[in-house]
Amino acid sequence: MQSEYRQLAAGAAQVPGPVTGSPARSPNLPLRIRRLGLAAYQPTYAAMRQFTTSRRKDTPDELWLLQHPPIYTAGLACRPEHLPRGSGIALARIDRGGQITYHGPGQVVMYTLLDLARRGLRIRTYVGLLEQAVINTLAQCQVQAQRKAGAPGIYVNGAKIAALGLRVRAAGCYHGVALNVDMDLSPFLEIDPCGYPGLAVTQTRDLGVRVPADVLAGRLAAELTQLLAEHERGR
Repeated sequence: MQSEYRQLAAGAAQVPGPVTGSPARSPNLPLRIRRLGLAAYQPTYAAMRQFTTSRRKDTPDELWLLQHPPIYTAGLACRPEHLPRGSGIALARIDRGGQITYHGPGQVVMYTLLDLARRGLRIRTYVGLLEQAVINTLAQCQVQAQRKAGAPGIYVNGAKIAALGLRVRAAGCYHGVALNVDMDLSPFLEIDPCGYPGLAVTQTRDLGVRVPADVLAGRLAAELTQLLAEHERGR
């Protein structure tokens, strides 16, 4: 694991090796699953962009499962009034859609590096699949989660538990979804999460779920893999 992380952090353009025991893959469109552990944000972001710009028509899609050290990320639509207020946590301005969110240890991040055109997916359809993967994963923990009209992401009793943001470049999709599991939520108080002042944020630990983050990461990847396979079979 450490050698994979050092390769990513040092080279940025180098993608770490595949993990064994990946979720079931589609017979026609393979999906590689990689576990990157605790990975610094900027090298991971650079590696995602490099992967997307250099991929070929036959490049397999990938899911990257990881956690980040504390960092705020501000998407293309982020406005100054939503930025951190007095926090010493670093801020990265990036090219995904959406506003601002926080990443930190104890949060499952799944980056989805997919060729949407090859999979016959429109961006809105794919967002729906990504949200459904989170809903299904939480249902396994007896947590009933919902979408919210006009506010991408997943909510439990009105509090946001998962944020998502994507970027599509030449049909290649990257960035993904972040699920709050067992983390310090206080940095969310310094921002307007996803651009909504006063938006409540929650996590699986506070809902009584004791499933470790790495286990939930695997379940989330498996759920999305299954949904993508079902979409492929239905084409």
